[in-house]
Amino acid sequence: MAVATILLLLSSVFISSQAHLQLLADPNESFTSILISQQGLDFVKNLLISKAILSMIPLKLPRIEESAKFPFLGNVHMVLSNITIYKIDVLSSYVKPGDHGITIVASGATCNLSMNWHYSYSSWLLPLEISDKGSASVQVDGMQVGLTIGLENHGGTLMLSLMDCGCYVTDISIKLDGGASWLYQGMIDAFEGQIASAVENAVAKKLKEGILRLDSFLQALPKEIPVDDNASLNVTFIDNPLLSNSSIGFHISGLFTRRKNVPVTKRYHQSFHPSVFCKDQSKMLGISLDEAVFNSAAALYYDAAFMQWIVDKVPDQSLLNTAGWRFIIPQLYKKYPNDDMNLNVSLSSPPVIRISERNIGATVYADVIIDVVEAGQVIPVACISLVIRGLASVKIIENNLAGSVKLDDLAMSLKWSQIGNLRMYLIQPVMWTITQTVVLPYANAHLGKGFPLPIIHGFTLHNAEIVCSSSMVTICSDVTYSESKNLSSALTRFE
Repeated sequence: MAVATILLLLSSVFISSQAHLQLLADPNESFTSILISQQGLDFVKNLLISKAILSMIPLKLPRIEESAKFPFLGNVHMVLSNITIYKIDVLSSYVKPGDHGITIVASGATCNLSMNWHYSYSSWLLPLEISDKGSASVQVDGMQVGLTIGLENHGGTLMLSLMDCGCYVTDISIKLDGGASWLYQGMIDAFEGQIASAVENAVAKKLKEGILRLDSFLQALPKEIPVDDNASLNVTFIDNPLLSNSSIGFHISGLFTRRKNVPVTKRYHQSFHPSVFCKDQSKMLGISLDEAVFNSAAALYYDAAFMQWIVDKVPDQSLLNTAGWRFIIPQLYKKYPNDDMNLNVSLSSPPVIRISERNIGATVYADVIIDVVEAGQVIPVACISLVIRGLASVKIIENNLAGSVKLDDLAMSLKWSQIGNLRMYLIQPVMWTITQTVVLPYANAHLGKGFPLPIIHGFTLHNAEIVCSSSMVTICSDVTYSESKNLSSALTRFE
């Protein structure tokens, strides 16, 4: 069943195109918008029709029998068996979303059938039965297949409902082979209506079976996408899909959650539901992520205590010995001459992400405790508070949204000291260097891996573009498809 799978793709994510479409949603629950454009729908429709044809053929039809009794002449019995559709071609098709559902129509389709025929005649006038048999080929032209599917949110997942379905045959021709086929051609032609009806019923039945299977598959899709061992992306659908005459829109939660269901403190900014905006209206896909998505990730990893580490190796290792600080903090070197040091770096609050048309800004509040290691004992001697401001950039790596950050500004203040007052203007270049050479590479190593966008396995973003606007990041992209075992199984199994 081809068309039904359109909804499978829709459930996962994709595709945008209109210049501006505001998707209405609860601002407290939805932070990611998805828009599927007509171009995207057409791409999926073409893919699904080819998959549907492969899944349908060979399609066996019921046996057809007819008997007739003629007064004074006898009985005639005709049987058509092994009726099989072995080829289907679709000349044109379209998909159209609307107020009452998603309509998919394939018109001008043709299909080829093969079958066996058997003829028998018996009469009281003749002591023997006369019979003949052979094969036949059938050409069906002008076939039109259409269905309308309802799509709604059901407990955070998408539910399909078949609102209308039909298959209509306008022309059929039969050619007999074998036996005295020329003698029976006229009688076989009388079966055209029954063959056409059998084709219509069989195709419609397969479509209905496909919708039921696809509905079950959609409702079984997970509501979270694992990011790593600690975090998942919440892809629960919020409200019903929004259908216009040329697109389908979705809104999902989109926030990061703990994989062990430990609640995350909501320190991120709550905002209105983002709109999908793509300059290139030919793109298939548009996904808008509110800055709250990024801030939820920051809050999650902060609450999970992943934003604390000990720095005991730096490119300039002399900076981790008190001798390297003798001109910067003389009293430190005097009290602990030639002792090794480490820096205990921890964030005092979650990083804050702000997105504008000009850039993506990240503000990090960190405490750096200077430790002296003396005779195996770690001695905290001072704590410096840092306010690190960085400029972030994002990029697409396959189906992941990855990023990096560079240092823009660094402010610092003394939080406490066991070695007296410190001259902060002397310490600032050191902290700048450590931030550049240690902190940011550490952060970028993790940011470079990215996090997955909500896309079903088998589909890949292609020629993606990223647009930043007030408080959101939008990915505008085409998609490509490669065979996926799970997806193909969902599309092609109808038994």
